[in-house]
Amino acid sequence: MKMEGSGFRRSYKGESYNLGLAVYSCGVQRCLPSHSWGPAVRDHYLIHYIVHGKGKFSIRDKSWQLTAGDAFLVQPNMIAGYAADVQEPWEYDWVGFNGSDAKRLLQQTGLLDMEPAFHCPENNCFHELLSNIIAVSGTSSSAEARMESCLLRFLAELMDAFGAQVSQRDSSYEYVQKAIQFIDRNYSSSIDIEKIAQSAGVSRSHLYRLFMAYINIPPNEYLTRYRVSKAAEFLKDGGLTVGEAAYSAGFADQLYFSRVFKKYMGMPPSHFSGSFSGGKQL
Repeated sequence: MKMEGSGFRRSYKGESYNLGLAVYSCGVQRCLPSHSWGPAVRDHYLIHYIVHGKGKFSIRDKSWQLTAGDAFLVQPNMIAGYAADVQEPWEYDWVGFNGSDAKRLLQQTGLLDMEPAFHCPENNCFHELLSNIIAVSGTSSSAEARMESCLLRFLAELMDAFGAQVSQRDSSYEYVQKAIQFIDRNYSSSIDIEKIAQSAGVSRSHLYRLFMAYINIPPNEYLTRYRVSKAAEFLKDGGLTVGEAAYSAGFADQLYFSRVFKKYMGMPPSHFSGSFSGGKQL
């Protein structure tokens, strides 16, 4: 916790390789007068819920004056800024999150079809739910699982409050689900986009359009990232060499595996393996 005069901040920032949904950051902050951030962009989704006080949220040439009970959503690559009021600076909770399921879940809340700043229903439990995410935050596997669970509960409450059921209205998402299930069951085998599309019952080009619409990455990249994520799990759990982890995750070429692993994880697999006591290197 960081103390500054009458202000305070408690926060968490993680580096998760969860492809589905992961908490990127969370926290609570009582801001000092005129405390501000931006205008700048984020590379993840970010929701702020105002507990007390007032402030201003801005996107390009549009701004909103917000008070307790209001919230705002910052989407990836959205130029945004926000500042606490001079007389009554706000206190807010926030959660940042990413992953291939993030956009789909937000679509189901209805927030992506609304103004980015919005008023929440009376007697909501958003402050409590965000506080729960903060309370269980940590870097261990169990803490990451608890944070994801709390985040899902928060998103579920947003779905109940604002209510768009996109996946139920649009049956085309079922094709994406079938493809993802096929990848989950067969990632270690020699599968390609043609086989994935066949499993979903659509053409390769249509599968590409659906993936871009619902999870914002093409199916071949999803498959690669999924395999990298599984390899990282194998290395983190220990007991496998880099080569064994690569093969178990569906990579036949270890040089290619090392290259894409570094691209998505930020370090070579040998370094990642060595950062955990259980892992062993080639």
